[in-house]
Amino acid sequence: MDLKDLLANTKEFLEKEVTICGWIRNHRDQKTFGFIDFSDGTTQEHLQVVYDETLANFKEVQKLLVGCAIEVTGKIVKSKGNQDIEMQATNIKLLGNCPEDYPIQPKRHTREFLREQAYLRPRTNLFQAVFRIRSVAAAAIHEYFQSHNYVYVHTPLLTTADCEGSDQMFKVTTLDFNNLPKIDGKVDMKQDLFNKLTFITGSGQLHGEAFAMAFKKIYTFGPTFRTENSNTKTHANEFWMIEPEIAFCDLNGLMDIEEDMLKFIINYCLDKCHLELAFCDKFVENGLLDKLHKLVNSEFVRISHHDVIDILKKADVKWEFTPDYNEDIAKEHEKYITEYFNGPVFITNWPKDIKAWYMKQNEDGKTVAAVDLEVPGAGELMGGSQREDDYDKIVKRAQELGVDINAVDWFCNLRKYGGCFHSGFGMGFERLIIYLTGVDNIRDVIPFPRTPGSCEY
Repeated sequence: MDLKDLLANTKEFLEKEVTICGWIRNHRDQKTFGFIDFSDGTTQEHLQVVYDETLANFKEVQKLLVGCAIEVTGKIVKSKGNQDIEMQATNIKLLGNCPEDYPIQPKRHTREFLREQAYLRPRTNLFQAVFRIRSVAAAAIHEYFQSHNYVYVHTPLLTTADCEGSDQMFKVTTLDFNNLPKIDGKVDMKQDLFNKLTFITGSGQLHGEAFAMAFKKIYTFGPTFRTENSNTKTHANEFWMIEPEIAFCDLNGLMDIEEDMLKFIINYCLDKCHLELAFCDKFVENGLLDKLHKLVNSEFVRISHHDVIDILKKADVKWEFTPDYNEDIAKEHEKYITEYFNGPVFITNWPKDIKAWYMKQNEDGKTVAAVDLEVPGAGELMGGSQREDDYDKIVKRAQELGVDINAVDWFCNLRKYGGCFHSGFGMGFERLIIYLTGVDNIRDVIPFPRTPGSCEY
């Protein structure tokens, strides 16, 4: 049986014999008895297994080391120690041995060390908490959208369209790098499998919009890839994105959805991951639970980029990066503005020259109907916009920014064939997990991180 079920129903199993399988997390052996700290990975909690020399294989059990996989049969009894219950073992069977040089010993390891042992780090308390929260958060996302009539769309990982127009996408080819076919000095892509330059997707948005024009409300949730050579704590070259697209939705409606979704996810995790979040509150970020509860009870502020710059310029602060009406805001600005309003802030109507080509142009000709959500302690968590629904305008804007119009002609045509006003946003899943757990490095909230110079395992 699973340890989670056992610990959730202790009265039912008290004074009864059960069998469980899992791993030794710690082992204290004495002359005539011993204590095993037992975990099977189904819960953050452990079970103390007590054994004595009445075991038929007592001497062999005493030699078992941390990391061994075991099967234990015994009676569940009230504990004489700090635990509510413990198991009095009647049989302990070795299922998988573990040597003395096992890297994950019962002590605190640095996160840097554990990144070098990424295939073993899920066995530690910290990463048990982080990746269980990640699992539950993913379930919450699906639950939210499925319960609100969204269709889950599996958008392609291989694409010919550069969504952001940033030239930060991985290129895919079947051509032999050691013998590239060329015409007039240029690589002949006609000999490639797809007969053209192809990328690994950096976003599912463009294909998602095609389905939104048929199903009204859709969402994508999958891996995306960028070639950005950045070594910050919040950037990785492979990460997961949630990208809803909603027809007949303007910018205000979009912000309503973003706020509602985020509060739902956090409440869902608070309900189903209370042990894991309590662990993170105690050992990772003191005050984490208060932060999460405060967010779900907050009213999210809505303010334009222009008005944010006004506030920043009037602030009695010596900025490292001077606030500018035509520029993005820096991390220090994000921190200040969330503290200024003491809660999450939607920043709207951004300068068009710093935003993507598909965003709806406002009547002022200078800004687009874009929105970023800034949350206390994390900065930007979501970014979205009302999409440009005028065919001529989106084609012109794409050309102005050097987007290959031939690669996105089908996307632009959505405006011609029954198009309507619509909006969408993207949320980096790892950034959400950073916020939920307090673990501040993206490398520690994704199972096997892919970052510059690092593609292990």
